[in-house]
Amino acid sequence: MVKGSARFRPIAAISLGAIAGSLSRYYLGLGIANILGTQFPYSTLIVNITGCLMMGFLATILLSKSLRFYPDLRLFLLTGFLGSYTTFSSYELESITLLNEQKLGGFGVYWAGSFLLGFVALKGGIFIARKSLKIKNNTQS
Repeated sequence: MVKGSARFRPIAAISLGAIAGSLSRYYLGLGIANILGTQFPYSTLIVNITGCLMMGFLATILLSKSLRFYPDLRLFLLTGFLGSYTTFSSYELESITLLNEQKLGGFGVYWAGSFLLGFVALKGGIFIARKSLKIKNNTQS
């Protein structure tokens, strides 16, 4: 019985993480839209940047050779939660929408801002995790 149920643990971890990530993205998006409006895709921009920060931080910690975690935790957080929390398909769709509406300035800020700030946030997450755990370069970055 235990061997059979072990096959479903990764599926459960990813699925539960995805539910949490999707709901987090949805409610954060609603909150941001209520505060900043919907004339610009602030919600997706903020979700992508915070997702990159979390990915950098969590991946650095969870993949560290100096710490041990259950593999299911990595699947829950990285594959499930962050896999559903961040999505660049929304980024691309909203980029095309801004172009189609001939909002070239908004397109440029949104397109470059998502890419560059996401990269900086990912590196920031790695830096914070390494400083927090005093980790040297023993993981991918």
